[in-house]
Amino acid sequence: MSVNSHRIQVFISHSTSDTWVAQQIAGHVQRCGAGTFLDQANIQHGDDFNELLVLLTPWSVNRPYVWLEIGVFWGNRKRIVGILHGVTAKDLAADEKTPVVLKRIDLLDINKIDSYFAQLRDRAKVVENTDA
Repeated sequence: MSVNSHRIQVFISHSTSDTWVAQQIAGHVQRCGAGTFLDQANIQHGDDFNELLVLLTPWSVNRPYVWLEIGVFWGNRKRIVGILHGVTAKDLAADEKTPVVLKRIDLLDINKIDSYFAQLRDRAKVVENTDA
């Protein structure tokens, strides 16, 4: 499956322990009109993504590839949204291993994720109308 360049594409970064939650989020993202990718099995060489939704949990914050993915998106000046589930922004700020970039991205508690979906739906409509 190749990324459709005329549609918002969201890469959902997560720990394997959080796969079920990530799949639920992916379903909501798709209903907003965006494409989703959960892991390397969904990605082809050269695919490009508009934004990164990173699921920050007690498991994912200890996975180096999560920080790598954040760094790649940050370096390419792409949209990054952190969804907090089981951790708080205060927890992350207090941990000396937390990369500084995380203090600069949008962090949202999972209980308020509907606001992200509403914004994504609006962005997807703009892209859809631009392509029409």
